[in-house]
This record gives sequence, C-alpha cells and structure tokens, in this order.
Amino acid sequence: MTKIEPKSGIMDIDLYVGGKAHLDGVSNVIKLSSNENPFGPSPAAQEAVKRCVHELHRYPSSDHIELRSALAEVHGLKADNIICGAGSDEIITFLCQAYGGPGAEVVYTEHGFAMYRICALASGATPVVVKERDRVTDVDAILEGCNENTKLVFIANPNNPTGTMIGMAEIERLAEGIPDQALLVLDGAYAEYVDGYDGGAKLVEMRDNVVMTRTFSKLYGLGGLRIGWGYAPREVIDVLNRVRGPFNVSNTALAAAEASVRDIAYANKCRDENTRLRAWLSEALAEHGVQCDTSTANFVLARFGSPEEAQACDAYLQTQGLIVRQVGGYGLPNCLRITVGDEPACRQVAHAVGQFKAGAR
Repeated sequence: MTKIEPKSGIMDIDLYVGGKAHLDGVSNVIKLSSNENPFGPSPAAQEAVKRCVHELHRYPSSDHIELRSALAEVHGLKADNIICGAGSDEIITFLCQAYGGPGAEVVYTEHGFAMYRICALASGATPVVVKERDRVTDVDAILEGCNENTKLVFIANPNNPTGTMIGMAEIERLAEGIPDQALLVLDGAYAEYVDGYDGGAKLVEMRDNVVMTRTFSKLYGLGGLRIGWGYAPREVIDVLNRVRGPFNVSNTALAAAEASVRDIAYANKCRDENTRLRAWLSEALAEHGVQCDTSTANFVLARFGSPEEAQACDAYLQTQGLIVRQVGGYGLPNCLRITVGDEPACRQVAHAVGQFKAGAR
C-alpha cells in the first residue's frame, strides 16, 4: 500500500472547512457563518420541491434545458451559452479540470475563495496568489502575476470574504490585459445582491476569454440543494460539457432553481431586506468601534484590533448562541465574517459585540 500515492499536488490541498453550524451544549443557535439567506427559499421553490417527490425514481434531465431557458429568459441571456452544475463550485472544478493541469498556472487574489486553490491543485496546476489593495481586487497586481503559463484567472466580484468589489471598467481592463491563452473567470456568487449588476454577463458576450459563474446558494436560499450555473462563450461551454457528468444536477435542484429564478418578486424582497439590514449592521458595529469595509454582499467583514481580539470576540459570541466565521485561513486573522441575518439576528449580534467591547468576557 505504501506505493499507492495520489498525483502531485493533492496532498498540498488543505481540507475545506465550512462555517460552523452547531455549538456544544447550546440550543437555538443563530448561524451567521455561511452567508445563507435567513428568509429561506421562495415559496414557489418549496412547492416545486414537494412536487418532485413523485419522480425521485427518474433520472434528471441531462441537458438542463428548462432551467437554462428560464435563466436565459429572466436575465436576457443565450440558453446555449449556459451550463449548470452542483453549485458554482462544480463549474470552477470543470474549468480547472479542462484548462488547468501540469504546467498551467491559476491566478487568484490573496483573500479569494478557497476553492480556487483547491481546484487548481486537484487539476495538477500551480496556484498563483497575488496581492489585493486594502482588501480590494488589484487589477495591476493580477496582470503582473500573469505569464505565458497562465490559463485561468479567478476573481470573485463581490469578493468573499471581504464583501468588496471592483467596477466594470476595471473588469474590462483586466479582460483586455490577461494573456491570450488565459480565461478570466468572474465568480458572481454574490452578484444578485448588487442592484443593476449583471455579474459580467454582457462582457461574456462581448469577448471570447471571459466566463461568469453564479449560484442559487445565496440570494435564492438553495444551498442545501447544490445548484449553480455558468455563462461562457459557446466554445468554452462545449469544452466544459465534455467533462460534466450527464446527470450532475438532481431533478429536485433543477425544479427548485427554475421556480426561484422566475419568482422575481421574492428575490427582490430578499435583496432589499439584505441591503437595509447590511447598512444597519455596519453602522451598529461601527458605533461599538468595529469597522467594516463597504460590503456589496450578504455579509460584513468586521475588523478588530488584533487576531487575539477577533478570536476572543468569536468565543464570546458563541456563549451567546451566535456563530460567525473566523477567516484566518483567508489571511484575515483579525477579522470575523458575519452573515447579514434577519432583523432580530442583526440586532442580537450587534448587541453582543457591544457587550464584548464593553468588557463582557
């Protein structure tokens, strides 16, 4: 057995650690660690799931045409340029599997989503980390990090875990400046929270080197069903479909996602509430001496004076039944990422942080 080893790079992968969901000995916890929609999925999506129980013995569609058509209709896109996956994570995996590999380099920013590194290493590619500027994507740093081996450039816009984003002019400059053999991947997991932002969809249609990924796990509240999608030039979609499993997304996920994307009123309601409560939470934390960068997502990144203070605050919040996310693994040891919950949750976490800062340890 000692001669059986994984390929190079696999053992360099740190296991992904999700947001904590339970506290020993504490009931009725408020989970603010995974950026979930506190209002849950659309009632239309819930009804769609109920209808699926009678078809659980059937294989799902292999071409996902109903969901792709709904996405195209609602967002004004081309259905043939859409691919669906088990969360946008799977689309990221497809991209690294198809365009990565030994000798290839995958570029991402220092506080970027952990799956970029994981998927790069799993494909045999070399991950390349570039600096951000005050927790904001730095286009010049990315361009300096590219070379003749660069195959993929990932940026999350808005970014996780910082919540910051860059404007379309900067994204266009990045797309224009990367090497000819590279793809720019715009991870839009939080794009729906930005009013008037298309996640880069129009840029995808203008160029042959841009891919957009999106998810139903955040605004649409379907994290438990694992459903996401990507939008790309037709040639890229053809490549990705060659590595995609034929039944990679379940009937239940497809039906719930289609109902969700068509329930525009519910999505708008969730977005509006998030915008209102995000502003309130940021201001409330600031009043207690805890600053946050301007967030465009459904969470805030609370900055403390030191890693020790951030850890102590997290420990105190847990005693109050509040679970937030330490982000030392993202190079931000003095920060806590706090999901914007419903109003009672926001008020409770702000109050608890205030108690902590006042000396309640």
